[in-house]
Amino acid sequence: MISNLITEQLRQLPTSPGVYLMRDTDGGILYIGKAANLHHRVRSYFSAVQKLSPKLKRMVARVNDFDFFVTTSEQEALILELNLIKRHRPSYNVQLKDDKTFPYLKINTSEDWPRVHITRRLEEDGARYFGPFASGKSIRQTLKTIRGIFPFRSCSKAITGTDLSPCLEYHIGHCLAPCIGAISKSEYDVVIKQVILFLEGKQEKVIQELESKMKKAAEALDFEKAALIRDQIQAVNRVIEGQRIATTVRGEQDVIAFAQDKDQAYVQVFFIRSSKLIGRESFILQGARSEEPSPIMTSFIKQFYNSTPYIPPLLLLQYPVEDTKIIESWLQSKKGAKVNIQVPRQGNKNQLVKIVAENAEQGLEQLKIKQLATPGSLTAALAEIEKELHLPCTPLRMEGYDISNIQGKAAVGSMVVFDKGKPKPSHYRRFRIKTVSGADDYAMLHEVLKRRFKQSRDASDTWAILPDLILIDGGKGQLNAALSAMSEAGVNSVPTASLAKENEEIFIPASSLPIILPRSSQGLQLLQRLRDEAHRFALGYHQKIHKRETFASSLDNIPGIGPKRKRALLKQFGSLRAIREAPIEELAVTAGMSRSLAIRIKEHL
Repeated sequence: MISNLITEQLRQLPTSPGVYLMRDTDGGILYIGKAANLHHRVRSYFSAVQKLSPKLKRMVARVNDFDFFVTTSEQEALILELNLIKRHRPSYNVQLKDDKTFPYLKINTSEDWPRVHITRRLEEDGARYFGPFASGKSIRQTLKTIRGIFPFRSCSKAITGTDLSPCLEYHIGHCLAPCIGAISKSEYDVVIKQVILFLEGKQEKVIQELESKMKKAAEALDFEKAALIRDQIQAVNRVIEGQRIATTVRGEQDVIAFAQDKDQAYVQVFFIRSSKLIGRESFILQGARSEEPSPIMTSFIKQFYNSTPYIPPLLLLQYPVEDTKIIESWLQSKKGAKVNIQVPRQGNKNQLVKIVAENAEQGLEQLKIKQLATPGSLTAALAEIEKELHLPCTPLRMEGYDISNIQGKAAVGSMVVFDKGKPKPSHYRRFRIKTVSGADDYAMLHEVLKRRFKQSRDASDTWAILPDLILIDGGKGQLNAALSAMSEAGVNSVPTASLAKENEEIFIPASSLPIILPRSSQGLQLLQRLRDEAHRFALGYHQKIHKRETFASSLDNIPGIGPKRKRALLKQFGSLRAIREAPIEELAVTAGMSRSLAIRIKEHL
């Protein structure tokens, strides 16, 4: 029932654009919104309640009063709405979690000796800002990466060039010691320029400059300096390699998608710069319960780009935003250039959005796992596993197993252990497959389980501890292979199950039909985590073995390249591809190498 006060207020509303604030009986702000026409927009909440979402119906039922601000344009209304939401944080608005002050990387290029440091104040002071980052952990990792590549100063002391000795940062290669005059200002400015190019995603330009410096150092027979520059180039190349994704991307764009669960939405943003993925950040939106995707995406776009120092010319979104033209106009005014918002339905752009959406789904699952890791949640999950899998006791110790190989080559198995629901890496074990030739996962699993339980009979260490549950990655066939191996090893009393990834079906020996738990089940999520950890551990070992064998076999036929040089090359470059693409000068300065050997390797490969 609408009060007489609200009825009269609705009658007097202007048709101007503006911002409205819904209040409860105590005067508290429930919701803040903007409107192109205040009269039409605010009246719609009270004249068509049946058409509102369940969330807005609950909100309207609590409204006792409302205020409004008239603005000269929709864009001005949008800016005012953002500022008011940030100040008052109303409970019915979808909001970025902990969105008080995002962290940024700041480089004040007007200083004589600029630093790269973290700040939470975005100011109009002419400095370069990079971000925002989702968390302190995320920005510290980025700072750690660039500090490992570029030797800029981290201290805030006055630089005179007359200090008697440098600090530890100089001795470990993280600073060029301008404090003792070891580097000129022009040389230091080159380093800062390279940091900025790197953060902008223009790593190829950085590599070009470094390769030129390395060549000059090598020609001047300054091999120590050439080796240091080579290490920098390799570090940048490793970053570039990690920025490749499984689709073609061009230009500069932000790609945004989210996954929703109950009252929260997990948003993933991929930052594409110079046709590479230079970074990604994840954000949590609260207040998303019962909201449609479009309002959630709109809320994120407005709040995120109100806080970012850089806006790319293209935003690729999973869902459309409301008032697209107004938001594009607002973004354009902030950027000073045209900004397009697209929701691609086909082609490479659509494929890229799907990749980001998949990452958001996985990120949300990981977030739920972290939330599951609280003692109360773990207790409930273990109790549910005990009940649903008909176990004789609570599975305090669970072991997960998986196999990894490529058509039978470099085949390995993994055993991971969860103790009271938490990983116990000190008890993890890995197995190199010895008796199986060809791609036979069942036989490989049989070998791994048989070896594991033969160990348990003779050992007095962790091998002797029998689990309360064994979980196999796979279906009924993998389960039967494991049961056969355990029987041969004389271990028939350990409860065993398998978890098939496609439909998350759980198989146990006592039933021909799979057990299906709801995706929201805490017990299922814990079993998924155990299964996925076994897969991760097996895959990591397999990749290490495969890489080592491939690398060694490709260098075996090169005269002069023995085990020591192979190890040095593997340590320095990490892959055949990196060796193949490396300049001869880079190969020549590797430990134990010479120019003639470097030329021989290049010719062979």
